[in-house]
Amino acid sequence: MRIFDLSIILIYLAVVLWIAIRSSKNAGDSTAFSTAAGRLPVWAIGLSIFATFFSSISFIALPGKAFSTNWNPVVFSLSIPLAAWIAAKWFVPFYRSSGEISAYSHFEKHFGTWARIYAVACYLLSQFGRTATILYLLALPLAPLTGLSVPVLILIAGAFVILYTLIGGVEAVIWADAIQSVIFTLGAIFCLGTILTGFPEGPGQAFRIAAADHKFSLGDFSLNFAAPTFWVALAYGLFVNLQNFGIDQNYVQRYASAKNEKDATRSLWLGALLYPPVSVLFLLIGTVLYSYYKLHATPGVPSAPDKVLPFFMAGNLPPGLLGLLVAALFAAGQSTVASSINSSATIILHDVFKRFIRPDADEATSLRVLRVASLVFGVLGTATALAMINVDSALDAWWKMQSIFSGGMLGLFLLSLASKHPAAARALTATILGLIVLLWISLPNEFPHLAPWLPKLPLHSFLAIVFGTLVILLAGLLLPPRKSVAPVKS
Repeated sequence: MRIFDLSIILIYLAVVLWIAIRSSKNAGDSTAFSTAAGRLPVWAIGLSIFATFFSSISFIALPGKAFSTNWNPVVFSLSIPLAAWIAAKWFVPFYRSSGEISAYSHFEKHFGTWARIYAVACYLLSQFGRTATILYLLALPLAPLTGLSVPVLILIAGAFVILYTLIGGVEAVIWADAIQSVIFTLGAIFCLGTILTGFPEGPGQAFRIAAADHKFSLGDFSLNFAAPTFWVALAYGLFVNLQNFGIDQNYVQRYASAKNEKDATRSLWLGALLYPPVSVLFLLIGTVLYSYYKLHATPGVPSAPDKVLPFFMAGNLPPGLLGLLVAALFAAGQSTVASSINSSATIILHDVFKRFIRPDADEATSLRVLRVASLVFGVLGTATALAMINVDSALDAWWKMQSIFSGGMLGLFLLSLASKHPAAARALTATILGLIVLLWISLPNEFPHLAPWLPKLPLHSFLAIVFGTLVILLAGLLLPPRKSVAPVKS
């Protein structure tokens, strides 16, 4: 990389560190460390929600998907407005009125201690895997662009995120997210513009080539539920986004960071509505790259779709723009990892330490637990990312398994909202049934070697979260109540 490109990256890192230092003076107690004490404006929280949605995986995977197939991933974005409307109407008022920082304390009030433990364990495991996955996939495309090795890049990215998260708490995370969201969006716009200049007949040529090969197709509109059709992707997107807005501690902390319920709702809408157009922008990059390499016979184009954008970046971007794109890729990954570290530390404090170890912990102890938990979680996530090197199959398997965890949590959350007379034993039975359905759909599709005796259902693995959630919700409402597990009285 050129000195000019490296300078841009260093400036980006310096700005994020400066934000963390400026935020540190407002992170002097546990509440401020986790929620910024309601000091932050709507636009910053909204950009943070958007940045949490996005990651280095989206930065690379969306162009790769459009390059190799079509625009079926945009269907995921079509479900966001409906999920955001549901969240704005029910989820945000629920969390703001509860006064709780944790997204899972109400599980115990409704269904007993087991429900809280189950939700916390699922969340921490999913965030641990998410952190490691993003750091690993962040380093892979950056290695050929920077000349640094994958382990070195993982260590640099992990250490830097841990540093600014420890210094400034959630306020630093949110302000950094806001900056990072602008950087990776601008980087994508400049990258798209650079690609379009490579067509001798103008940008229209790129679209004509892509349209002739049906690259703008949204997928199959048939009712085949065993394939990732339009309808399957739409249902999957709706339930995943309900999961994000409803039970993901990353988002719940954003609601708590707003000054009031109205501001929290506005932030939610801002973050939710920014994702669809930006996801279209990244899909468009993949589509015009397809047209570009179909028109230009370029040696060495990677066979793996996810490597095509980094390949183009390394060989075609002018001085300065490559540095901006590398900074954008860093930003996309760091924004998500920082949110996971801070939210997981918050869960460890409120749902583990204060609930089971020191319920009467003073402020100094609470803040110390938050910082230690952030450090330990970040270090372990970074170490796991290092262990993932050259283990692509295990990486993919872990990523797919997250729908199993989140599906069970989403069903239990919806049941807690829908049930006027919650029954702990009935909820436990419903959760077990839902997890069975999740596993039955997922295992034969994604991990057939783990259960070769299990018959494959005519359902795509995307539908695991859909049917698992619905089974938990319906079983929890319709099963006859039994008195065997007593919920904790609020």
